Amino acid sequence: MALKFLGKDPGSDVDDCPSVWVDETDGSIVIQGREVQDAETRVLMTSLNPLAEGERVVRIPFRMAPLLLAACRDADLGSSHS
Repeated sequence: MALKFLGKDPGSDVDDCPSVWVDETDGSIVIQGREVQDAETRVLMTSLNPLAEGERVVRIPFRMAPLLLAACRDADLGSSHS
């Protein structure tokens, strides 16, 4: 796996930062964030789309939207990645 680091939350301290990465092997987007612990949010989300084994719901701040857009561009969604 060849991960390309795109950036971290500009509003975070040095450690423990949400971050966005792209796997250059398959074009998938990898996101590090805090696991959602709020029961109401988890119930709502899992009632609409249950979590599979090994899945987690994470939250990243809106200010990271530019990094997500960059990840989409960098992942080259129009390529042969599956």
